[in-house]
Amino acid sequence: MTQQMSDLVDQAIRSRHSVRAFINQMVEVQTLKDILHVASRAPSGTNTQPWKVYVVTGKKRDEIVERVCHAQLELFQHPEKAAQYQETFAYYPENWISPYIDRRRENGWGLYGLLNIQKNEKSKMAQQQLRNFQLFDAPVGLFFTVNKVMGIGSKMDIAMMMQNVMVAAKARGLDTCPQAAWNHFHSIVLGILGASSDEELVGAIALGYADPEHIVNSFITPRVPVDEFAVFLTDE
Repeated sequence: MTQQMSDLVDQAIRSRHSVRAFINQMVEVQTLKDILHVASRAPSGTNTQPWKVYVVTGKKRDEIVERVCHAQLELFQHPEKAAQYQETFAYYPENWISPYIDRRRENGWGLYGLLNIQKNEKSKMAQQQLRNFQLFDAPVGLFFTVNKVMGIGSKMDIAMMMQNVMVAAKARGLDTCPQAAWNHFHSIVLGILGASSDEELVGAIALGYADPEHIVNSFITPRVPVDEFAVFLTDE
């Protein structure tokens, strides 16, 4: 790989971040197909290619947003109904430990601080949480499912495929936000998508053109240095 090519790949990876405000500009269907075509080169165990992707735009997108936002608003008012909307697998741990809980808090309060949301302003927090289910106004929603018969490794395969989608989108001037929040409302989402009963929702991606004027898109999360997470073993 030439230096120029590696620089382009590195730039696409480095410049990708979770965008939480999009402009009302549609994405060409062929562009979406091109992104998915290249993303499908993601590795998968024994080449099972376990992913299925639902691409929603227009009225179907709006239906999902409306139905799930309604459910989320209902939960704000009646938290006891949360049992109706349980994710099918645990994305986050039941018991948090450091340094992960510290990074999570830093991320949350960094975002809320940028949006001038204080710790006691539950209504503002709720409205920002609702933005997830509005796809942050992105015109395209991608919902990734897997057949329930497949193991946890297939979710890892789909995660790699989703990363490819995000990098390929960035290389084409588009932005994304990966989302696990939708998993709580899988019963609503899968029903609207017309998914079969043997499918499980793994995650979603909001995709479109970032709003360059919105302050929320200036929020870039930090990364720890390589020496903090990598162990180099040698014979020397």
